[in-house]
Amino acid sequence: MITLAALDIAGTTIDEGGAVYRVLAEVVAEHGTPAGDAEIRHWMGADKRAALAALTGDPHAVEALHARFAERLRAAYAEHPPTPVPGVPEALERLREAGVRVVLTTGFDHAVTDPLLRSVGWRVGDHLDGVVCAEDVAEGRPAPDMIHHAMRLTGVTDPAQVLAAGDTVLDIKAGLAAGVGVVAGVLTGAQTAGELQAAGATHILNGVHDLPTLTGSGTMRARR
Repeated sequence: MITLAALDIAGTTIDEGGAVYRVLAEVVAEHGTPAGDAEIRHWMGADKRAALAALTGDPHAVEALHARFAERLRAAYAEHPPTPVPGVPEALERLREAGVRVVLTTGFDHAVTDPLLRSVGWRVGDHLDGVVCAEDVAEGRPAPDMIHHAMRLTGVTDPAQVLAAGDTVLDIKAGLAAGVGVVAGVLTGAQTAGELQAAGATHILNGVHDLPTLTGSGTMRARR
C-alpha cells in the first residue's frame, strides 16, 4: 500500500502560469547568456540555484542571480496569484483521509515556497504533512534526496510504499532514483506525456486529481 505521496509544487499541485520558467529565462538572458527553450526545459524541476549556475556558466554569481530570480518571481506571483490546480485540494484531502501522508517537494527555496503556499492557504498539519525544498537537502532533482527527506519527515521507511508525482522529467528521474513504488507523470505542467513516459514514468495521469483513484479505488497500491 502507498503510505506517502511526494508531490511537486509548480505545475503539479499549484498552477502558477509557467512564471517560474519565464522568469528563469529572463534572468539568464539579462546575465548575457540567453538560453533556448530546450535548455530551459532541460532544467525544469531542478534546484533553481543549480539551474542558474549551469545556464549562465557563472557559479560565482549564483547567489545574486538567485536573489534576482526570487524577487522577480514573487512580483510575478503578486501580479498573477497562483491557484491550486483544479481538483488538487480535494485529492489531497482524500489521500490524507485514507491515511496517505502528503509532502510537497520543490526546486524552490523556502523564501519562494513558504509565501507561495500561504497564498493558496495550505499549511503543514492542516493540509499537508510536510514540505521539502531543494535547500533542505544535499542535492536537488534528479537526485532522490528530497524524496528520502520526505520519507524521514513522515517516518516511512519502505520506498515501495511511496508515490512520487510531478510534471517534469526530473521529477520522474528523482522518483526512479529513490526506488519508489509509483512514479507518476502529470500533464498539468510544462512537459508532455511522451517526455514523461520516455523518462520512465510508471503512470501518466491527467493530474493529481487522479491519484486517489489510480487503481480504481480510494487507495493506491504500489507496482509489483
